[in-house]
Amino acid sequence: MTQNGKKSHSSSCDGQESSSKAQNKMWGGRFAAGPDALMERINASIDFDKRLYEQDIRGSIAHCRMLAAQNILTDEDAAAIERGLREIREEIAEGRFVFSAALEDIHMNIEARLREKIGDAAGRLHTARSRNDQVATDFKLWVRDTTDRIIAQLGAYQQALLDQAEAHADTVMPGFTHLQAAQPVTFGHHLLAYVEMAGRDRGRFADARRRANSCPLGAAALAGTSFPIDRFATARALGFDEPAANSLDAVSDRDFALEFLSAASICAMHLSRLAEELVIWSSAQFDFVRLSDGFTTGSSIMPQKKNPDAAELIRAKIGRILGAQNALMVVMKGLPLAYGKDMQEDKEALFDAADNLELCILAMTGMIRDLKANEERMHAAAGQGFTTATDLADWLVRVLNMPFRDAHHVTGRLVRLAEEQGCDLQDLTLEQMQAVEERITDEIFTVLGVDNSVASRTSYGGTAPDQVRTQIRRWRERLAEEDAS
Repeated sequence: MTQNGKKSHSSSCDGQESSSKAQNKMWGGRFAAGPDALMERINASIDFDKRLYEQDIRGSIAHCRMLAAQNILTDEDAAAIERGLREIREEIAEGRFVFSAALEDIHMNIEARLREKIGDAAGRLHTARSRNDQVATDFKLWVRDTTDRIIAQLGAYQQALLDQAEAHADTVMPGFTHLQAAQPVTFGHHLLAYVEMAGRDRGRFADARRRANSCPLGAAALAGTSFPIDRFATARALGFDEPAANSLDAVSDRDFALEFLSAASICAMHLSRLAEELVIWSSAQFDFVRLSDGFTTGSSIMPQKKNPDAAELIRAKIGRILGAQNALMVVMKGLPLAYGKDMQEDKEALFDAADNLELCILAMTGMIRDLKANEERMHAAAGQGFTTATDLADWLVRVLNMPFRDAHHVTGRLVRLAEEQGCDLQDLTLEQMQAVEERITDEIFTVLGVDNSVASRTSYGGTAPDQVRTQIRRWRERLAEEDAS
């Protein structure tokens, strides 16, 4: 069939071609018989790739408009195709569309329905493209859309952390190393550590998005096309920076999915770390925080229980997210160029990982917003375990000009003495301290309380309340700038 002097063409030689019961009329001219039922079952992807319908239709409309602009499609056919695609999008969104496994995937399901609606003109939509570049484009669009949503969700999570950090800039708690009391910090300072992690997570997602923002559409099956298409126009229409520069790479690249999963895995790991702390902190033994009823559950047998199930599930979700990254890496590791049906396995695990990451971010944001800190318990715990020992050693260096290793030794002896006396360092008398180091004066008591210790940590990024507030202001300004850009 010709139109405008051009031969209409439907690429039927992609790497994704298969069939339905007898012959798939969409592409089955090469085959004399239909596939085995098991072949149809293993080959079909419609059960999961139907999630790409919005991106598939968006890409098809951009492709259609470009074909018309290049006089490859008539304006009449282009108008009918676009009208039909918009109607199909509405049918799917409203749940009125009937998906068919015999048509394998979202692309063929939409094209078959388009043919039912507008007739032969539907077959002209596939001119100068293949399902190989079509699915790569759809998938990139979906990952890009999801990335934008996750970046926004992480911003809301950071705001929840900042609100709590601001409320608790002066709330003293023990800081830990090896889960042993180390030095006093503020609860606000501790929460700001997770703001920093989430900031890096947002940066990773944004960086991956920038690198993924080249458009595969028009690469066709693997070698490009002989039709005079305008790939720059379709790239612009779909919000890409440029068309992918190599047709082989365009259809075989799944780096964008791997980078998304890598960023997702690191983000899930960060959420898991905070979830672990919430589990510990909300235990009766710590009693640092109270989680709301909205994110806890009860026990079927123990009426007193309030279990941190949401935090525990967030802690576990990284397993399936990291598993998705590993699965796709294994799928891609030995594939020759260009497309192989192996790559159909790129979506299902990524969809699951993205869904679970979004769920984790939203649940963690809710838990942080609802969280109530037990300030008295935190403050009392901050003084346990000789957490001001480093302050004592620093005073010996700063005031007595003692080498730090000597100061460390003197402080260790004083800790042992306090342990023997069953008291904290600040409860030792001046005479007891001078028995260990005669040059110690009563000025030492100005650095031994946990509040004094926290207030003294004034270095940039330290736990002093003024430093905490400085970092909160910095983050609020940064988030406002990022949201505005």
